[in-house]
Amino acid sequence: MSKKYRSDALGAIHETMADLHDVGAIDKQTMRLFDNACLTPIRPLKPAEIRAIREREHVSQSVFASYLNVTSSLVSKWERGEKRPAGASLKLLWLVDKKGLATVA
Repeated sequence: MSKKYRSDALGAIHETMADLHDVGAIDKQTMRLFDNACLTPIRPLKPAEIRAIREREHVSQSVFASYLNVTSSLVSKWERGEKRPAGASLKLLWLVDKKGLATVA
């Protein structure tokens, strides 16, 4: 999977810094700063968007939860707005939204 950058110039800078990190010229902390500056951030999803993704895939909350490796009660809380997905869960939701549930199967 290719990375999405804020711009072509930032993409070139990030790839150069990643190469320097690979050879040990810059440390992990500096690389994290470049990741934050160059990579496109993932926008949080609204409860209605999460439900729409699940319904578009024609699966129940429990089946959807199984694909994402979370509990069905967590999916329910996301859809009601009681909790918000973050980290790997948010990334998986974006992946399912863009490429379909089969991507994470």
